[in-house]
Amino acid sequence: MEGEVQRSLSLRGIRRVDRNYQQQTKDVEGGFFSSAKISPDYPMKVVWKRGCIRLVLVAGILWMLLILTVLLFHIWSCQSSLAFFSAICNKDSKVIYMLNNMGFVMKAPHRCPIPLADDPNRVAIPKRSPDKIVQKLSYILEDELAHNGSQSAPLFGGHQSWVQREESFKLKSTMKVHCGFMLNGGAKMAPKDIKYSKKCKFVVASGIFDGYDTPHQPSNISPRSQKLFCFLMVVDEISLDFIKKNVTVGEDDDGGQWVGIWRLILLKHPPYEEPRRNGKVPKILTHRLFPQAQYSIWIDGKMELIVDPLLILERYLWRGKHTFSIAQHKHHRSIYEEADANKRRKRYARPLIDLHMKIYRYEGMEPWSLKKNTISDVPEGAIIIREHTAVNNLFSCLWFNEVNLFTPRDQLSFGYVVYRLGDLFKFFMFPNCEYNSLFVLHPHTREHSSAVEWVKSLNEFKGNNSSLKESRGGLGLWTPYPGNLDSVVLPVVARASKAG
Repeated sequence: MEGEVQRSLSLRGIRRVDRNYQQQTKDVEGGFFSSAKISPDYPMKVVWKRGCIRLVLVAGILWMLLILTVLLFHIWSCQSSLAFFSAICNKDSKVIYMLNNMGFVMKAPHRCPIPLADDPNRVAIPKRSPDKIVQKLSYILEDELAHNGSQSAPLFGGHQSWVQREESFKLKSTMKVHCGFMLNGGAKMAPKDIKYSKKCKFVVASGIFDGYDTPHQPSNISPRSQKLFCFLMVVDEISLDFIKKNVTVGEDDDGGQWVGIWRLILLKHPPYEEPRRNGKVPKILTHRLFPQAQYSIWIDGKMELIVDPLLILERYLWRGKHTFSIAQHKHHRSIYEEADANKRRKRYARPLIDLHMKIYRYEGMEPWSLKKNTISDVPEGAIIIREHTAVNNLFSCLWFNEVNLFTPRDQLSFGYVVYRLGDLFKFFMFPNCEYNSLFVLHPHTREHSSAVEWVKSLNEFKGNNSSLKESRGGLGLWTPYPGNLDSVVLPVVARASKAG
């Protein structure tokens, strides 16, 4: 009996060991998620866990989409033409500022309707304005010999002395002044282009230098204006080659080269090393390039004209009996504000801009104020509308002479020449919002940059860097000035905007 009891206990122990061994084996094979360890409510926990993960992911995606939608709406509202959306936009926000600097957002220019005439065919062309103040204007074509009988190397702008410069601002009925195009100074037109331009009395002129643009075809041009106006695009040889590689250039029976409505006018032997200074030749001296022209509209090469040129003349010249029109600058009214912006944006050597402004300050140029008779001293020079009267031609010559003598930033010189001529020069400065409604602005094919723009002190022009000096322009900045500029203090500039 005892033997059977002992056998039964041993068998139970063996079975218990076997069960434990089998349980361990199952645990090893099943691991942590073994079915032997799963409680009855485990499947529900798995569902809840997976659902929570999916919910977090979906919420994150929805949140990012919401942020992206708000950002896109912000950008769209800032560029919308609808008054309501434009009003709720914070155009000075850090988001817009950052995206604008990165090139993703371009702030739309402020535009307003232009009160144009309804029909170009009904525009009456008035008689030419009489020349009352300056009746006869001629140009110096060759510099006088020096006292020792030597002749300086010919320059396009000539070797204008400080005395000659001062005399040129004294208006008389008969005047003879420097006005570019000195003998053997460069900027020569081909005979075929001279012949063609002689028939042009109404001109839309533009220019491309150093291959920064290709011609943009104007739109909304009436058949009458197409017959009345010559569309003349002045280019250098680098730009002509660039244009031929990128757009179709046609040729007429006389050898004239065309891109759409634009007749290409080649200027051989550019007069300056600096492309920006070369661009001032057709821009400011339009009356010298095309002397038969009675009226001209200048537009920069990066612009696409979208208003009929005859309607432009009617709106900005004939309606108000003006002879010279130019737009007001969007941000600046004082040339000293504009100079400060040019330095910030590295448009030319900072010390040379300061020297330029010191000369003007020494000569009595005050910062713009409400006491002045002009709306602003700083124009938007990308569009100039002119009747080629003697006094307007003289103004253009004097304006160019300042650009030739000092920095190529013509917006700094415009207000100074207006100041020197006083009330004898009349012009119409129209609102900037109308200016932006005249064209579509296209980006340059590449950014302009030259080493001189990065110069911070005059010492950088010495020694091995002497090549930074322009040898054919800006010579007034290196010629001893007949006055003491050491005591001149430039006006303090309040930076009212981030724009340059």
